[in-house]
Order: sequence, then C-alpha cells, then structure tokens
Amino acid sequence: MNNIIEGFRERILNASQNHLPLQIEGGGSKRWYGQAPQGDVLDTRAYSGILAYEPTELVLTARCGTPLAEIEALLSENNQMLAFEPPKFSATATIGGMLATGLSGPRRPYVGAARDFILGATLMDGHGQVLEFGGQVMKNVAGYDVSRLLTGSMGTLGLVLNISVKVLPRPFAETTLVFALSEADAIQKMNEWAGQALPLSGSCWHVGRLMLRLSGAEAAVRAAKQRLGGEEMQDATSAWNDLREQTHDFFSQDEAHGLWRLSVPSTTAPLALTGKSMIEWGGAQRWLFSDESPATIRAAAQAAGGHATLFRGGDKSIGVFTPLSAPLAKIHQRLKVAFDPSGIFNPGRLYKDF
Repeated sequence: MNNIIEGFRERILNASQNHLPLQIEGGGSKRWYGQAPQGDVLDTRAYSGILAYEPTELVLTARCGTPLAEIEALLSENNQMLAFEPPKFSATATIGGMLATGLSGPRRPYVGAARDFILGATLMDGHGQVLEFGGQVMKNVAGYDVSRLLTGSMGTLGLVLNISVKVLPRPFAETTLVFALSEADAIQKMNEWAGQALPLSGSCWHVGRLMLRLSGAEAAVRAAKQRLGGEEMQDATSAWNDLREQTHDFFSQDEAHGLWRLSVPSTTAPLALTGKSMIEWGGAQRWLFSDESPATIRAAAQAAGGHATLFRGGDKSIGVFTPLSAPLAKIHQRLKVAFDPSGIFNPGRLYKDF
C-alpha cells in the first residue's frame, strides 16, 4: 500500500506544480452530485481494505477506496450498522465517497448525521503531506473538528486516505406503521411524536401516506405500536431501502427541472410550491420535482429558515448549493488555501465560484 500512497503523492505534487486540476473519485456512484467535476481522475479504489474493526469498541477504520457494501456486510455479520444509513446509489460506492458527500439516510434525525459518526481521518494535502486528525475513540478530540469538516467537503480539501467511523448495534426489534394523513397533518404528527418518548427511527410522507419506523427494544417497539395505532407494513425493509437509495417510484420522475432537496425547520407548514413532493426526517427534509424557477424555490426555503439544493439533474450553472454568505465564503476560501494552495482538488465541486 505504500507504493499506492507514493503514487498518490507524485500525482498530487505534479498537479500542484503545474496547476492541473485533479478529480478525486472512488466508485463514481455520486459523480452527478455537486457541481460538474473537472480535471484528471485520481482513482482511489486501489487503496482499499479494512484496517481495524473491533466490535466491542464500536469503531471501524478503513482505507478510502473500500466498498461500502464490504463494510456493511462485515458489520451485519456482527449485528452492527452504520447508523446514519449512508446511501450508496450503486454497488461501487466507497467509504471515501461516503465521507466526501456527507449524505445520510432515513435514520439521520433520530441518531445523527454522517459527520457525527466520523471519529478520525488521514488526509494528504496539496503539499503531499500526510496529516492525521482525530482518532478511533470519542475521547480523542485532537483534530476531531477537522475530521468533521472533511465530511461533506466533496474532496475539495485533499485526498482522504483513511477514515475511522463509529458504528452501532442493530436494534433488537423494528416495525413500520402506515397512516393515511394529509401533508399538513403528517407534519404536525411527526413533530408531535418526535417530542414524545417513542423509539422513532424513520419517517416519510408521500401522496397522503405517512410511514413511521420504530426501532429498539422489543418491549419499547411493542408499546409504541399499541399506542400509535396505524397499519403495520409488510416488507418494510425493502421500502426503507428504496427510500435511502432513491429507487422509490417518486425518484424516477423526469429530472429536466431537477430534483430539489429542501432543508427546513421540521415544523414548517407545506410550502407553496407547485410540483410533486416527498417529506422525510420528521418534516425537515423535503424532496421536490417542480417547474418553479430556482430563485422561487430557494426563496421559499430561505423564507422558512432553510436552504435548497439542486440534488440531481437540472441546470447546474445556477449553482447546485445555496451560495455562502460573505463571512462564510471568506472562511471557506481560507480553508481551501490552507489545505490546497494550488487549488487542484475537485475545483468547483462545492461552489461554482471556488
């Protein structure tokens, strides 16, 4: 593996010296996410393998090119999981891409986001230096914030070599209840239930139907089921997987105008936007296919106290992510210069102006 690391270093130093952009990529399962990639591909898949895994310590460390499917299979053998349910979108997805995109699945509002589970990371910067941040235990806070910073950075700060992630045991029991509710009533109920002592682990509303997942101890799940009512769903595992991997029928719609992801306060009333929508995360994440203008969609999200992302498809020239405020843009630029002074790593993947 040292030869592979040296190969990475040579590519990075050459690119830095000649100001040639590099496109860091693993399985390419999320190539469509973010602004259009630029530069020659720096393929990470050869740098693969699980470096350490101790089930009793609830931590796993792997090289960036390790397939997520391989990691999830190993965890499943030990009745454990990546609790934030990162979407793969393809069998080729890697743990490096998981960290770079920072995406989380249905369980996110109830257990935490991807960055909450990243304990440490090893980074190769624009100088070819190997830097270590964080560690393999929650108590190690040195560099912990940098590890979290790398999560969702789209590879713009450097090449992440190794990643340590916290894992959790699978719940003893799990069931999904279905309720017939309007959009407004579903939002109200999801927030009402979120404030109660219920073992919630997933929620999704679409076309008058609310799915609510309960996970935990058998007694807790049974008591919550009796208390809430609703109809128990069969083959719920498949339904939640379709939601996580966006193979649900909702996501098969025409992407000419793009699939928008709106992040708003969970209590936000139904937004006055035309189109077809789906609501997750207790009301906080809203998917939208709409022919409304990007400015109108972003204004609606901002008025609600949130923001909107052009998640998939559409015209990326408008900017996939909501532009940063001036103070945050300045901080972003300083971080980019500190880690990547020549600006070679995935230029423009986060914001088209950087």
